[in-house]
Amino acid sequence: MTTAPPPILCFVGRSNSGKTTLIERLIPELVNEGYRIATIKHAGHGFNLDTEGKDSWRHKRAGAGTVIVTSKGSLALFTDVDEEVRVEDLRERYVKAGTDLIIAEGWKSEGYPKIVVVRDHFGEVEVSPEGLLALVSNKPLAHTMEVPVLDPDDIQRLVAIIVNRFPRKAGRLV
Repeated sequence: MTTAPPPILCFVGRSNSGKTTLIERLIPELVNEGYRIATIKHAGHGFNLDTEGKDSWRHKRAGAGTVIVTSKGSLALFTDVDEEVRVEDLRERYVKAGTDLIIAEGWKSEGYPKIVVVRDHFGEVEVSPEGLLALVSNKPLAHTMEVPVLDPDDIQRLVAIIVNRFPRKAGRLV
Protein backbone atom coordinates (compact mmCIF):
# COMPACT_ATOMS: atom_id res chain seq x y z
CA MET A 1 0.00 0.00 0.00
CA THR A 2 1.45 3.34 -1.06
CA THR A 3 0.90 6.27 1.27
CA ALA A 4 0.24 9.72 -0.09
CA PRO A 5 3.16 12.14 0.16
CA PRO A 6 2.85 14.77 2.88
CA PRO A 7 1.02 17.91 1.81
CA ILE A 8 2.90 21.14 1.20
CA LEU A 9 1.81 24.45 2.74
CA CYS A 10 3.65 27.51 1.41
CA PHE A 11 4.25 30.69 3.36
CA VAL A 12 4.91 33.53 0.95
CA GLY A 13 5.62 37.23 1.21
CA ARG A 14 8.40 39.66 0.52
CA SER A 15 11.75 39.52 2.27
CA ASN A 16 11.60 40.63 5.93
CA SER A 17 7.80 40.34 6.06
CA GLY A 18 7.92 37.99 9.06
CA LYS A 19 7.49 34.61 7.36
CA THR A 20 10.31 32.87 9.23
CA THR A 21 9.25 34.25 12.61
CA LEU A 22 5.66 33.17 12.00
CA ILE A 23 6.74 29.67 10.95
CA GLU A 24 9.03 29.45 13.97
CA ARG A 25 6.06 30.22 16.22
CA LEU A 26 3.71 27.81 14.40
CA ILE A 27 5.94 24.74 14.45
CA PRO A 28 5.81 24.06 18.22
CA GLU A 29 2.03 24.57 18.23
CA LEU A 30 1.56 22.09 15.40
CA VAL A 31 3.96 19.64 17.09
CA ASN A 32 1.83 19.97 20.24
CA GLU A 33 -1.15 18.97 18.07
CA GLY A 34 0.74 15.79 17.13
CA TYR A 35 2.06 16.85 13.73
CA ARG A 36 5.45 15.78 12.43
CA ILE A 37 6.69 18.78 10.48
CA ALA A 38 9.34 19.21 7.80
CA THR A 39 10.33 22.62 6.49
CA ILE A 40 11.85 23.62 3.18
CA LYS A 41 13.07 27.17 2.54
CA HIS A 42 13.46 28.71 -0.88
CA ALA A 43 16.25 31.28 -1.08
CA GLY A 44 15.51 33.30 -4.19
CA HIS A 45 18.84 35.10 -4.19
CA GLY A 46 21.10 32.17 -3.39
CA PHE A 47 22.70 31.31 -0.08
CA ASN A 48 25.80 29.91 1.57
CA LEU A 49 25.23 27.73 4.62
CA ASP A 50 28.73 26.41 4.94
CA THR A 51 31.18 28.18 7.26
CA GLU A 52 34.43 29.48 5.84
CA GLY A 53 37.39 27.46 7.04
CA LYS A 54 35.39 24.35 8.03
CA ASP A 55 36.31 21.06 6.35
CA SER A 56 33.10 20.96 4.28
CA TRP A 57 33.71 24.52 3.04
CA ARG A 58 37.26 23.58 2.15
CA HIS A 59 36.09 20.49 0.22
CA LYS A 60 33.52 22.54 -1.75
CA ARG A 61 36.05 25.29 -2.43
CA ALA A 62 38.52 22.67 -3.67
CA GLY A 63 36.01 21.66 -6.34
CA ALA A 64 33.80 18.90 -4.92
CA GLY A 65 30.37 19.04 -6.57
CA THR A 66 28.74 17.40 -3.55
CA VAL A 67 29.76 17.51 0.10
CA ILE A 68 27.88 15.58 2.79
CA VAL A 69 28.45 16.16 6.49
CA THR A 70 26.96 13.67 8.91
CA SER A 71 26.95 12.96 12.61
CA LYS A 72 24.74 10.99 14.95
CA GLY A 73 21.26 12.40 14.31
CA SER A 74 22.13 14.95 11.61
CA LEU A 75 23.03 15.14 7.94
CA ALA A 76 23.77 18.15 5.74
CA LEU A 77 24.18 18.09 1.98
CA PHE A 78 25.84 20.75 -0.15
CA THR A 79 25.56 20.03 -3.86
CA ASP A 80 25.68 21.85 -7.16
CA VAL A 81 22.41 21.92 -9.10
CA ASP A 82 21.96 22.87 -12.74
CA GLU A 83 18.57 24.47 -12.19
CA GLU A 84 16.24 25.35 -9.37
CA VAL A 85 14.89 22.23 -7.65
CA ARG A 86 11.11 21.92 -7.41
CA VAL A 87 9.60 21.61 -3.95
CA GLU A 88 7.90 18.31 -4.84
CA ASP A 89 11.28 16.88 -5.90
CA LEU A 90 12.73 17.88 -2.54
CA ARG A 91 9.77 16.25 -0.81
CA GLU A 92 10.29 13.03 -2.76
CA ARG A 93 14.03 12.86 -2.16
CA TYR A 94 14.52 14.16 1.35
CA VAL A 95 11.38 14.23 3.51
CA LYS A 96 11.17 11.08 5.58
CA ALA A 97 8.13 8.86 5.82
CA GLY A 98 5.68 9.74 8.55
CA THR A 99 5.88 13.48 8.05
CA ASP A 100 2.40 14.99 8.35
CA LEU A 101 3.02 18.40 6.79
CA ILE A 102 5.74 20.23 4.90
CA ILE A 103 5.92 23.94 5.60
CA ALA A 104 7.64 25.58 2.66
CA GLU A 105 8.85 29.15 2.78
CA GLY A 106 8.56 30.47 -0.74
CA TRP A 107 7.26 29.02 -4.01
CA LYS A 108 4.75 31.86 -4.35
CA SER A 109 3.79 31.02 -7.92
CA GLU A 110 3.11 27.35 -7.35
CA GLY A 111 -0.44 26.09 -6.93
CA TYR A 112 0.08 24.77 -3.41
CA PRO A 113 -2.08 25.95 -0.53
CA LYS A 114 -0.52 29.09 0.83
CA ILE A 115 -0.58 31.70 3.53
CA VAL A 116 0.55 35.17 2.50
CA VAL A 117 2.44 37.24 5.06
CA VAL A 118 2.02 40.95 4.32
CA ARG A 119 4.25 43.66 5.69
CA ASP A 120 2.91 46.86 4.10
CA HIS A 121 0.08 46.19 1.64
CA PHE A 122 -1.58 43.29 -0.10
CA GLY A 123 -0.06 42.87 -3.54
CA GLU A 124 3.46 43.87 -2.51
CA VAL A 125 4.44 40.41 -3.76
CA GLU A 126 2.50 38.91 -6.64
CA VAL A 127 1.14 35.50 -5.67
CA SER A 128 -1.17 33.03 -7.31
CA PRO A 129 -4.61 33.24 -5.64
CA GLU A 130 -4.96 29.47 -6.11
CA GLY A 131 -5.09 27.73 -2.73
CA LEU A 132 -4.90 30.91 -0.64
CA LEU A 133 -5.87 29.99 2.95
CA ALA A 134 -5.22 33.25 4.84
CA LEU A 135 -3.49 36.59 4.89
CA VAL A 136 -1.34 37.49 7.89
CA SER A 137 -0.63 41.13 8.66
CA ASN A 138 -0.42 43.44 11.64
CA LYS A 139 -1.96 46.22 9.50
CA PRO A 140 -5.47 46.56 8.07
CA LEU A 141 -5.46 45.32 4.49
CA ALA A 142 -7.41 46.47 1.47
CA HIS A 143 -8.10 43.31 -0.52
CA THR A 144 -10.88 41.48 -2.31
CA MET A 145 -9.92 37.94 -1.33
CA GLU A 146 -12.46 35.87 0.57
CA VAL A 147 -9.99 34.57 3.14
CA PRO A 148 -9.41 35.45 6.78
CA VAL A 149 -6.93 38.19 7.65
CA LEU A 150 -5.06 37.31 10.83
CA ASP A 151 -2.73 39.17 13.11
CA PRO A 152 0.71 37.50 13.36
CA ASP A 153 0.05 37.00 17.08
CA ASP A 154 -3.15 35.02 16.41
CA ILE A 155 -1.21 31.77 16.29
CA GLN A 156 -4.06 29.62 17.65
CA ARG A 157 -6.45 30.71 14.92
CA LEU A 158 -3.81 30.09 12.28
CA VAL A 159 -3.13 26.63 13.75
CA ALA A 160 -6.89 25.92 13.60
CA ILE A 161 -6.96 26.85 9.89
CA ILE A 162 -3.98 24.61 9.17
CA VAL A 163 -5.33 21.67 11.21
CA ASN A 164 -8.69 21.99 9.47
CA ARG A 165 -7.11 22.04 5.99
CA PHE A 166 -4.48 19.36 6.69
CA PRO A 167 -5.88 16.80 9.15
CA ARG A 168 -3.16 14.74 10.80
CA LYS A 169 -2.77 11.20 9.52
CA ALA A 170 -5.12 8.82 11.33
CA GLY A 171 -3.83 6.05 13.51
CA ARG A 172 -0.82 7.86 14.97
CA LEU A 173 -0.64 8.53 18.64
CA VAL A 174 0.58 11.86 19.94
